[in-house]
Amino acid sequence: MVRRQPAKKRRKMPLWILLGLGGIGAVSAAAGAFLAVSLTSAPLQQRVLSAADAAFFNQNGKEAFSRSLLQVPEVSKPVNILLLGIKTNLSDVKTSDGSDRKKTGYDAEVDSLDGLSDTMMVLRFDPQTKQTTILGIPRDTKIERTGHGTEKINAVDHESGPAAAAKEVSKVLGGVAIDRYIRVNNLGVAKLVDQLGGVTVTVPKDIKYQDDSQHFYVNLKAGKQHLDGLKLLGLLRYRHDANGDIGRMQRQQMVFKALLEQSLNPMTIARIPQLFSVIQSHVDTNLTVEELLALGGFSMQNGKSKMQSLMMPGDYNGDGKHGTSYWLADRKGIQNMMARYFDHGTISLEQTKAENLRVNIQDTSYFPDATLRLIKRLNKAGYQNVHIDTSLKLKEDLNTSQFIAQKGNPDVAEGLSQLLGFGEVKVDSSGSLYSDVTIKLGRDWLQQEQVYRSLNQRIK
Repeated sequence: MVRRQPAKKRRKMPLWILLGLGGIGAVSAAAGAFLAVSLTSAPLQQRVLSAADAAFFNQNGKEAFSRSLLQVPEVSKPVNILLLGIKTNLSDVKTSDGSDRKKTGYDAEVDSLDGLSDTMMVLRFDPQTKQTTILGIPRDTKIERTGHGTEKINAVDHESGPAAAAKEVSKVLGGVAIDRYIRVNNLGVAKLVDQLGGVTVTVPKDIKYQDDSQHFYVNLKAGKQHLDGLKLLGLLRYRHDANGDIGRMQRQQMVFKALLEQSLNPMTIARIPQLFSVIQSHVDTNLTVEELLALGGFSMQNGKSKMQSLMMPGDYNGDGKHGTSYWLADRKGIQNMMARYFDHGTISLEQTKAENLRVNIQDTSYFPDATLRLIKRLNKAGYQNVHIDTSLKLKEDLNTSQFIAQKGNPDVAEGLSQLLGFGEVKVDSSGSLYSDVTIKLGRDWLQQEQVYRSLNQRIK
């Protein structure tokens, strides 16, 4: 069993670490002043790593951070950070003699980092491209682990610690280096959000769910709204719809971006004293203070506009009704994604034919006639696998249509945008889950389509 450092010896954690959830310390301007009170270069860890495990995180990590001429810490090379969101119930925590607690009745969540990983993301900060990339790792990803056999990747940290989890994530991703880790528990997220004064997000659909055994209740209406910590946690945890964990991952990435946007607000700086006591017991990371400062400066310089979110390619092996349901990694898709966004390996040159490309249309403004005419134009151009996303319930009324590269391939999205002559391309995982490209229709399509019809009428 890995022992924890005694609480009285634990170094106080600079409170802007909380923004690791939504921008990794975006208030670095205030952090400089705060360092005068709590200066330390030691890792802010609650977990003791062996020498071998610490060395695993330092394969590239030492080279990723440096100081500028003004002695300000900065990100000098790309750095990859594993973020683990932990859900810990009382039954997950060992007793003083090391035995498991028996599960009886209400299974409360507790302030601990000993549970399963409900959230798994790899965050990449790249100073060459100035991009922040968020890669979601499905918690049900199937792995084969020495001494453990077949299991889900979200169990590794609970069983063997963050270094083991990082090694398995690296393996699944084809050997990509993981330079640092951050772990935070659910209760910490809720308290953190409350201290921030809540977070504004767009809830994608009506969500209502009740689980008396865990005292877990969600009742949210679709639309843009300001949520407190408890309501936001409900949005993050909910997975009881047709899209299950993968749909939840989309919402988690959406919330991450919203947290980033709010953390860049100067008003956040004034809340620093109130946040300090909340984060000490909820965050565990081997990032140092100086490294957090560097990441904070990176976020301040590049902001939300330079963020892109991805989902690890793959698919489920079944519905879970007949045996364990696993997310089976798509090795070729991962190879291309790692080459394109993590500078690791080479991209396969094999092109998806137009007739095989899955295109989903989200009519966010509800213009059904215009949507059907778009499908006809796509069919005429050779795109036969085109569908309307009927699950969409939220009206957005976009001025500019979005061509979302759902699987991380911007070339196919760009090709469609150029073919049709409107819209903008986004690398994001917020589209229809199993599409190659999701088209969110905006008013620019209506304008372009009206001009197109007018010209045809004149020719006739």
